[in-house]
Amino acid sequence: MAAELFLKRVAIDVPDDEPLPNEYPFDLPAIRNLDERKFTSPVTVFVGENGSGKSTLLEALAVSLGLNAEGGSKNLRFSTRDSHSSLADRLRLTRNGRPKDAFFLRAESFYNVATKIEEVGAGHHYGPAGLHEQSHGEAFLNLVISRFGGPGIYLMDEPEAALSPQRQLSMLVRMHELVKGGSQIILATHSPMLMSYPGTDIWHFEEHGIGSVAAEDTEHWQLMRNFLNRPGVMLHELLRD
Repeated sequence: MAAELFLKRVAIDVPDDEPLPNEYPFDLPAIRNLDERKFTSPVTVFVGENGSGKSTLLEALAVSLGLNAEGGSKNLRFSTRDSHSSLADRLRLTRNGRPKDAFFLRAESFYNVATKIEEVGAGHHYGPAGLHEQSHGEAFLNLVISRFGGPGIYLMDEPEAALSPQRQLSMLVRMHELVKGGSQIILATHSPMLMSYPGTDIWHFEEHGIGSVAAEDTEHWQLMRNFLNRPGVMLHELLRD
């Protein structure tokens, strides 16, 4: 199955005469120590604490693939603020063929993507109403259902921010449909639900670099499980004077 992946490897290019600068984002351990890493599953999940570099690497991958930094496809070009890092200039990607489709979707800038889609007159393709006439979660999920057709490569940054738990289950179903259709998915998430997709390769962004971890061994999973199993005890500990 790995041979069918569109994106097979990512590495940071460090010429002898051009070392990595000691500044963001190259000062993040996960980025500085990236070296080379293989994609081994149709679904790759980035997990880690806020500020660990998950979204930074995901955005750089998107830009390196020719996608818009704020989200969108290769043809959906716009910029409300030029804030993406220079990491994409340093990435070296190993690819296998050319995907039929590609899209970068991030919850934080989804409003901007939806606005651009409406401006080009394509909003009616994503559900029974225009994207801005639906709730955030409905519009987000309808775009994934209607726009992601495959076989393609799809990058999503913290999609759970737009989705209720029930909608996250719907997202898992759509991910499965895309994988069966030959697509590759890379997402950054804090959601134990989304990272539990069977066979997912989880990249754990930590203080010494990027490691591998099972979903149930992530801090996200364990904290959520402990809270749901003992909400009274945890609230008492957290909120005591």
